[in-house]
Amino acid sequence: MFGKIRNFLERVLAATLLVLLSPILTVITILVMTTMGRPVFFRQLRTGINLREFELFKFRTMTIERFTNEESLSDASRITRLGSFLRSSSLDELPELWNIARGEMAFVGPRPLPVGYIGRYTDEEQRRCEVLPGLTGWSQVNGRNGIGWNKRLEMDVWYVDHQSIWLDVRILFKTSVQVLRRVGVNASSSVTMPELRPAKERYPG
Repeated sequence: MFGKIRNFLERVLAATLLVLLSPILTVITILVMTTMGRPVFFRQLRTGINLREFELFKFRTMTIERFTNEESLSDASRITRLGSFLRSSSLDELPELWNIARGEMAFVGPRPLPVGYIGRYTDEEQRRCEVLPGLTGWSQVNGRNGIGWNKRLEMDVWYVDHQSIWLDVRILFKTSVQVLRRVGVNASSSVTMPELRPAKERYPG
């Protein structure tokens, strides 16, 4: 019962924030269209609670072009100046309030990962999908994209086992501090998080 009440309240709060933040969302939309054109949003199928698929929305931060002169373009070369700012400030994540309003996400929980990663988890790691994915989470405030996959997934499962309203409040507070400091936005070796490798490759033998 508590979970249903919490989910309802979060959906109402997310819808309210979408209205209150609509001027900012509008400005960002115009800037993205002006500098990068359409589409404005990055849309991708992600894995939610109980492995259910849903479409996640973020502001687009990269150019559409993936190849030039028959050569592949890296993520670093595709991220625009505006996109870099949106990422470092986490403003690119604001459209995910729509996912929360729809009941597909929560404010706090393991970050939703691409559906293509299903089958790459260990049985223990897959337990991260026992709760709604979040806008922020325990692994985000303890390294964000700056930590490796094994540790990140371990933290996600830890959250599932220890979730509480007080832990969520702590995570939200630490998230606000982290965003202001712009800490851990990128992985140490790239501008985006490296692809998750299958468990048998991450845990050889």
